Amino acid sequence: MKTQISIMGCGWLGLPLAQKLVNEDYIVNGSTTSTDKLEALQKQRINPFLVTLTETSISGSYSQFLTGSDTVIINIPPGLRKKPTKNHVEEIRHFMYEIEKHKIKNVLYISSTSVFENTVNFPVITAKTHPNASSESGKQLIAIEEMLQANSNFKTTILRFGGLFDKTRHPSTFLSGKTNISNPEAPINLIHKTDCIAIISAILNNDFWNVTLNAAHPAHPNKKAYYESYCERHNLPLPKFNSSEDSKGKIIESKIMVQLLNYKFKEVP
Repeated sequence: MKTQISIMGCGWLGLPLAQKLVNEDYIVNGSTTSTDKLEALQKQRINPFLVTLTETSISGSYSQFLTGSDTVIINIPPGLRKKPTKNHVEEIRHFMYEIEKHKIKNVLYISSTSVFENTVNFPVITAKTHPNASSESGKQLIAIEEMLQANSNFKTTILRFGGLFDKTRHPSTFLSGKTNISNPEAPINLIHKTDCIAIISAILNNDFWNVTLNAAHPAHPNKKAYYESYCERHNLPLPKFNSSEDSKGKIIESKIMVQLLNYKFKEVP
């Protein structure tokens, strides 16, 4: 039997990740904010806990959720689309204090490549590139990354994913039929959920801590060509792009992650 891991956030990515880790003989504690999901987690042999973070406190069974774990995976998005004025940094700060108290050894923070600004020259972004986002969500992610890395009570690995997708959730379905879409020439930076889970598993199984990694598939066609082609192949209404302004974007390079983990991508966007 391997060690115990606590996964904060067992949703679209966290639940199948938890299932994979259970199958790899980890003991897995999984958190949710919904009482409706507790039974579903239990059925998957995931120890379920109700945990809620707010800007002022943490509530629920957070102590039991953390007790006995060597590693915590923080997999909760900022959620600023629904609540634009929310302070997600403070939410994670409260949780970080509990991580300290429970003497957790390792923290894996699932971040996003949105910590990097899109610009007209499409810069190549490596894991060594300094984050520079100006969006509120991006700035809060940067602050959380720095806060966790500065805490010497545990080891932190930052894993920044590009745009996540799978068969049931693909950005083309959101863009299909839309008009006036900006940045048609910008490169795509996508990664399949299967690869996300495999990369997290590889980090855990190889004990890669105190590193920062970017993860996006190495194929970077431009948005217009890619999404038009995808919609055509899947008989979806084509999106319409606005080419009146210069496109802004970036190219997320994952070479350091690939070399460190000896990783081969499993799914092409």
